[in-house]
Parts: sequence; C-alpha cells; structure tokens
Amino acid sequence: MVEVNARSYAMPRRPIVVICLDGFDPEYLERGIADGVLPTLGALRSSGYVGTALATVPTTTNTNNTSIVTGVPPAVHGINGNYYLDADTGEEIMVTDARRLRCGTILGAMSQAGVRTAVVTAKDKLLKVLAYQMEGIAFSSEQPNAADLTALGFNGGEGLVGRGRPDQYSADLSLFALDAGIRLMETAKPELMYLSTSDYVQHKYQPGDAESNDFHGAVDRRIARLIELGATVALTADHGMADKSDAEGRPNVVYLEDALNEKFGAGIARVICPIADPFVRHHGALGGFVRVHLLEPCDIAAMMAYVRSLPGVELVLDRATVCERYQLPPDREGDFAVFADRSTVVGARREDHDLSALGNHRLRSHGGLGEQRVPFVLSRPLRRDYRERAETGVLRNYDIFDFALNGVE
Repeated sequence: MVEVNARSYAMPRRPIVVICLDGFDPEYLERGIADGVLPTLGALRSSGYVGTALATVPTTTNTNNTSIVTGVPPAVHGINGNYYLDADTGEEIMVTDARRLRCGTILGAMSQAGVRTAVVTAKDKLLKVLAYQMEGIAFSSEQPNAADLTALGFNGGEGLVGRGRPDQYSADLSLFALDAGIRLMETAKPELMYLSTSDYVQHKYQPGDAESNDFHGAVDRRIARLIELGATVALTADHGMADKSDAEGRPNVVYLEDALNEKFGAGIARVICPIADPFVRHHGALGGFVRVHLLEPCDIAAMMAYVRSLPGVELVLDRATVCERYQLPPDREGDFAVFADRSTVVGARREDHDLSALGNHRLRSHGGLGEQRVPFVLSRPLRRDYRERAETGVLRNYDIFDFALNGVE
C-alpha cells in the first residue's frame, strides 16, 4: 500500500488508466449511451460501474484535476481555481505551475514506490501539478515534444502519436492525449497512467450535436482500445457544462464588479473569476462562481444582501461559510463568494470579458453548483463494499483513484 494525504492506495496489480474527460457533463453520457454513440461506456453498466459523483467547488479545471490526483479537497491541496488574487501583493495570477500546491500527489507517490507511471494532459498549464514529484513520462498535447521518449525510440510526443501537435482550440487536442496514452500502453506499458483532456467540444456543442457525437464517439473507441490492451479504465470529469444563454442566444451575464461599483462606489471591491485560464476563447473568463475581495471598509452584510437580489445569482456565502461547506482554504478565498444559477454566468467588469470568439455559438460554461455532478465510471465490477459505498454514500470525483486501485474485483 502507498499512503497519500491520509488515504491508502494498493499498488496496481494490472495497468490502471484514470481519465479526466474535461467538461463531460452527465447529459453527454446519458444522451450518448441512449443514442448508441457510446457503446463501450454503455456496456460498462453491466460489466463495470457507471454512476455519478460530485466535483469540487469551484467546478474549474485546475481545482478538480488537482483534487483527483491528490485524492483530497482544496482545503488540503490549496489549488482553489485557475486564477486568483494574491492577498499579499494585490496581483492577479494565473495558476500554471505547482507553487500553490500544498501536498503530494498519488502519481508522485506511486512513481517513487517503483510503479511505472505516466501522465498526458491536453492542457500544458496542468502538467507541473499533475507530474509534481513524479518519476516517469509526462507531457502535454500542447507541447508534445518536450518529452524525452528516446528510450521508446521516438524523438517526442509527435513521433509517438504519429501526427503533429494539434491546435489549442480543437477536438484533436484531447484525442491526441488519449492516442498518446494508447501508444504508451502499447510501448512503455505504464502500470498507472493519468490522461486529462480539454473541454473545447463541450464548450461549443451541446449533447446530441453532430460534432459532439463525433468527438465522444471517438473517445469511446479509444477507451475500448485501452480496455483491449488490458487496462482497467476509470473515467470521471473535472466539471459538467451548461448552456448560459437566453432564448435569443444572448449570454446571461451578471457583471458583478460593475454592479458593485455603481451601487457602492467605484473601487470598493475586486471580483476575481477563477475560471479564467489560457483557453479564454472557450468562455470569455465567465463562469458560475466568483470571489469578491473588498478593497475598502464597507457594510459587507448590505453588499451581500444586494448581490443576492441580482437576477441569476443563486447563492452568496461569506468566507467562513463557503470554506466550511465546500472544503476550501480560508487564506485563499475572498471576503465572500457568489454562485450563479445553472443558466447564468457571473463576471467582473464588462470590459474584462471578450465574447467575440463565440461567433454563432451559444455560451456554454461551468464553475458553479450546476456543473458539480459528473460521471464516475469503471471498466471492471466493483467489490461489494465499494459498490455499497457508491450506491449509498456521496461519491466525489477525487475518489476515482481509490476505486480504481482498491475497489475493483
């Protein structure tokens, strides 16, 4: 057994592949199975386990990928968004490395225990966290040739996969990561591998769209190949995805910092959008959760009451309450947190958010409570105690390594 963050994990007895399918809302899974788009995943209802779990709040990529590979919530690992305000310097910072990480990872511990380990992520911004203290193969679809694969006979990831680096805004960014995982399974034969994709498709296309079906069908075929190669495949997501536009296709947006400036005076507060990342064309840095940092003394109760009255706002919680309820690190939260409802996004100032890249597509995004439910799938049957736990308890997406390593028959 390997101990990581007060949880125990068995050494892999056969190859284990854990996949984080970015933005894979349960609606994609349910619709895809019903329409025959996901035959492999559909078959796992009888030969494995297909259910759902809760993602970590805020439902953003960095937060949840970190929770998945550490097995713990942000209160322990410290990564509570893609973007944050440094309280000491007042600087707004995008998370692209492991400096804010406060604990080790399952992948790092397993590799140090002698398990052959690999990570391939679509988004390079995640790599330093996912591969933290890990000995093994690690690279991204964005920078595939950064990997030293000479021992396998390849100059880099492009040679391994057999095609060039994909465009950042493409379905192939994700498929490249999955194809790299398959080629690694065929060549390096890792005992434990983590594959993380991009949510480009899910931001652009709703369940049932032809482009969505094409992509998810391609993912399903790659999962089938990994199973064929002898791997136990465990699949979850970092967050769901929801439509955030009105009947005419106009985004439902609450520009919160503008509203606070108008009501309480300019410069009284700064609104931080933790969904902001280098893939801003997906969503214009608009999501379902923001943090409000007060810059001047004010009546915080009155301000929170005003925010609660705004159309599209679902929940407003002070720092202590949001940290207790969603297991967030108090020293890295704002003075209060704001959640939009499932059909709305919340941002800072109108001038901070460019939605021109959406074109004719409706705004689809995540970050709030409406995108917390995600799939939780394993390719092999669960042990009785784990099945009972899945059916009677509250599963988290960061339980996926526990189930894959400890919970299958």
